[in-house]
Amino acid sequence: MAQTRSMSGVPESQQFRDGKPTLEYARQMPKTFASMTNEQVLHFAELSTPIPEACRECIVRDVMVVDQVEYDEAMKTFEEIAKTNREGMTFAAFPSFSGFVVAGSAGFISIPFVFNRGLVEWFNEAFVTSEMPPEQDLETFLEVGAASWGWMEPVLGQLSFSILCMQFARSQMQNLGFRPYNDFMKNRRARYLIAKYPKYDPEFLSNYSKCDKLIGPHKMAK
Repeated sequence: MAQTRSMSGVPESQQFRDGKPTLEYARQMPKTFASMTNEQVLHFAELSTPIPEACRECIVRDVMVVDQVEYDEAMKTFEEIAKTNREGMTFAAFPSFSGFVVAGSAGFISIPFVFNRGLVEWFNEAFVTSEMPPEQDLETFLEVGAASWGWMEPVLGQLSFSILCMQFARSQMQNLGFRPYNDFMKNRRARYLIAKYPKYDPEFLSNYSKCDKLIGPHKMAK
């Protein structure tokens, strides 16, 4: 009877001994995505959260077939595709960058506007016009904070409540798998990449494009 062999090249009867992998079988374990079988690469590329290296490998192998070239030459084509996929991403990531800068800056700026006497008095004269406490009640930063809190509490309290509501809404959107801006930009980028390279498999291109980050490129493993 013919001996059954696995894709690893080691007969099934020699893969495990006493419930543990044999040395011969362990030697066949792929250590890079390039050494994986087509089935393994497709499996990792089609996960609910695709692995970028597997998506890359799908494109490379598709390029090899379409262009009739070897792996290293196909990798050069993939690098061009990856570069194209990053076009315009600085602009796409601008809302995230600006939100980070504005939120961080507002957090730091709010501190002196509550506890620094000079800024508190200036803000009061320019925007509040409230009567300030006497001189002896403004000698420490805590006393200054007590004086400014009368008009700063409604502003900071309302902003804090608004942010809390937005955070809750965002968490529910994530539970629903709904990320409007991020999904829109990734779908738009995927369509552009498919149109730019029409001769390659559109699903492979789309999977790779969508698993790549907007802020910065994913650092690929081998």
